[in-house]
Amino acid sequence: MNEFANMAWIPGGTFLMGSDRHYAEEAPAHRVTVGAFRMDRHAVTNAEFGRFVEATGHVTLAERPVDPADYPGAKPELLVPSSVVFAKPPHRVDLRAGGWWTYVPGADWRHPHGPGSSVEGLENHPVVQVGFEDAEAYAAWAGKQLPTEAEWEFAARGGLEGAEFAWGDELAPDGRHLANTWQGEFPWQNLLEDGFEGTAPAGSFPPNGYGLHEMTGNVWEWTTDWFQDHGKIRKACCTLDNPRGGEAAGSSDPRSSVAIPRKVMKGGSYLCAPNYCRRYRPAARMPQPIDTSTCHLGFRCIVRANGG
Repeated sequence: MNEFANMAWIPGGTFLMGSDRHYAEEAPAHRVTVGAFRMDRHAVTNAEFGRFVEATGHVTLAERPVDPADYPGAKPELLVPSSVVFAKPPHRVDLRAGGWWTYVPGADWRHPHGPGSSVEGLENHPVVQVGFEDAEAYAAWAGKQLPTEAEWEFAARGGLEGAEFAWGDELAPDGRHLANTWQGEFPWQNLLEDGFEGTAPAGSFPPNGYGLHEMTGNVWEWTTDWFQDHGKIRKACCTLDNPRGGEAAGSSDPRSSVAIPRKVMKGGSYLCAPNYCRRYRPAARMPQPIDTSTCHLGFRCIVRANGG
């Protein structure tokens, strides 16, 4: 079996990373060069992750007991294996409140929305409820790596320099939805115009110019970079060559007063909507605490041409 059969070749090159037209954390746009690599054509699926768990006995972050010492002052009912789940409110809400997320005991990759849910029939959907270390463990088992933010964005653009989306500059050309996002008024009204309320199976939407599916929407995807503002990069600076890493920064987890380091996640998800989160674009980026998994965050892997 060809180990690269389900991977696309990404030639590498120089591109304009970020955007000066949207959210502050995407600016300034700056030129970056990345080397060549192969990338999974779609996000890692439940079936693929299940084979990894069966082979290794891996226990995901969401399934492990919580150490109270890591979360001083947290409510006891929150100190159980749990994960973050979206709960659609029945009516219009204040978008500033953000009350549509909840920690659900028993939510994990096998039960993405809690104990009453399962991945039966969703074998070809992207695995979710995986923390950063879960994604890293899978990649190592598969003989692959997770992409840097720059590698991920270069691949997502599919060779379209400066385009708004992975396919061009219109969100829905000729009324056709090319990604699994939210249509309607988030978070209470989902019109399902793209045919999906939650995750979509791998390959549901057309590939980009590099043959990659669902680089926009469906699920956010982990990268290896620590989150930092692009604004730290001087606009006058020369082209950056294969940037990696950044510095670990903290963000407050709802269960803890401890600062939790954050990685960059990319791509947006089925919960991104025009009225709230226009992050269904290659340039979009968000910080994600490494100890937190959610129902709309997954990953895909790469293999660098130079093995690095």
